Order: sequence, then structure tokens, then C-alpha cells
Amino acid sequence: MKIFVTGVKGQLGYDVVNELTKRGHEAIGVDIEQLDITDEEAVSTMLKEIQPDGVIHCAAWTAVDAAEDEENKAKVQAVNVDGTEYIAKTCKELDCKMIYISTDYVFNGLGDRPWKEDDERQPLSIYGQTKYEGELAVEKWLEKFYIVRIAWVFGVNGKNFVKTMLNLGKTRDSLSVVNDQVGTPTYTYDLSRLLVDMVESDKYGIYHATNEGGFISWFDFTCEIMKQASETNPIYGQVKVSPVGSDAYPAKAKRPSNSRMNKEKLISNGFKPLPTWQDALSRYLKEVEV
Repeated sequence: MKIFVTGVKGQLGYDVVNELTKRGHEAIGVDIEQLDITDEEAVSTMLKEIQPDGVIHCAAWTAVDAAEDEENKAKVQAVNVDGTEYIAKTCKELDCKMIYISTDYVFNGLGDRPWKEDDERQPLSIYGQTKYEGELAVEKWLEKFYIVRIAWVFGVNGKNFVKTMLNLGKTRDSLSVVNDQVGTPTYTYDLSRLLVDMVESDKYGIYHATNEGGFISWFDFTCEIMKQASETNPIYGQVKVSPVGSDAYPAKAKRPSNSRMNKEKLISNGFKPLPTWQDALSRYLKEVEV
């Protein structure tokens, strides 16, 4: 298969291209230098020249707090909504399947029940609102689509929470981390394998995909990061991690307190669930400098 991938400089796009290539598919990866997805004519021209069998759309504006700034709102809308719609429209013309990467931020983040795929979408932030509108654009134009909602992403290529905690752990003897936001991490290496499984299938629809291993807070995650990292570098074993409430770290964009995702649909449709986040973290730490 010939698969077109956006956002290849990001954590997920990088791993998706590697996984496609590993399986013998022809992966054509682009980032902003090769294609401005907010340019409708450029999107249409490139996709029609390439004639892909599928598109995995990983590119997005993901700077959640910066999205709230007035001067950025139009840019966020252009990337997350307009760009997604241009890709979806062209996929429709080419009769080409599309995977759109979305987020738990499309929900209101309340309660403690894991979110199901068809739960009402009530985003709390500009980022969440634009990802929601991106979903609507995909649903409007396509029948052969997958919307895959993920949360708490970490990967080798790029910045993420794990790398931030590792860097802080090298210079501080104590860390305070929020314990009132609960969810499950998603390792892009594991997710990329699932996305390629999907694009090889015709089991279209909306899915939730995070690693298995149970629901945790960011505090819990940090404790496990320090514990596993200390096996390689003893300095991390000296770091004291303390739980705090979200109000200790005021932010422009409201964070969901409930990022729990129900993934039963993955299993019922025959897709292999992602490994546990504990196992994913262990493998990830072997790939990065600890």
C-alpha cells in the first residue's frame, strides 16, 4: 500500500513512517516544509499527484496553552480544522481511506467513567474545540475513515512529559506533580503499530487507543518514571515526588481531570490492544538518554 503521512517530524508521525516501512508499505511522509496543510490547493495537488491508498493525518497544533492566545486562534483553527477538512475532501475525491488522530480533549473531562467513543463531545479549550471540529470535518466528507482518540502521548522523537520529568530529575531532589488528573499514557511506538493495523483493514469508525495497564494520575506516572529510570541511573532514586492539586499549576487551557478512555471497541473489532504503559515506559527508557 502507498500511505501518505502528515506531521512526520512529530512523535507519532515519525514512528508511523518507520512502522509502515518495516511492513513493506510505501510511506510518503511530509511536514510543514513539504506541505502547508492550510493551503487547500497545495493539499489537493499533492495528494492527487501521489494517489495514496490511505492517509494517516498526524499533523496538528498541539500547544494547548498557546492555542488560547488571541493571536494564535486563527492559526489553530487553520491547522486543526481547515487543514483536516482539506485532506478529508481530497480523500473523498480519491476514494482514499483516512486516519485522523484526535484526543480526549474533545470531552469535558468531568466524572470518573471512562469515555466511550459515542459520548457527547464538550471540549473545554480552543485546542479541544478545534480537534472536535476536525472530527466533524472527517465525518462530514468520508465514509472510509478512522478517528483515533489518544491521550498522554510520549515518543522518542520530540518533547513529552517523560522527557520533562527525566530532565527535572537530573537537577532537582524533589518534584511536585498533579494527582487529580487521571488517564493512561500512550506510547507512539505502540500506537503506530495499531494505526498500521487499522489502515490495512476496513474496520472504519471512531476508536480510543491508549496503552493498557490501568488508570493513573500524572503523579503516579512520575513515580514510576523515577523508579524505572533509577535502575539505570541511581540519581533518579533520590528524587522525592509529591502529589499536588491542579490549582498548584494554573494554566491558560483547562485540563481534563478525567482522561480515562474506554477501549472495548478496539478489542471487539479484532484489533490487538496496546501493551501496558509500564512495559511501554520500560522499553521507551531504553531508547532515550536516562
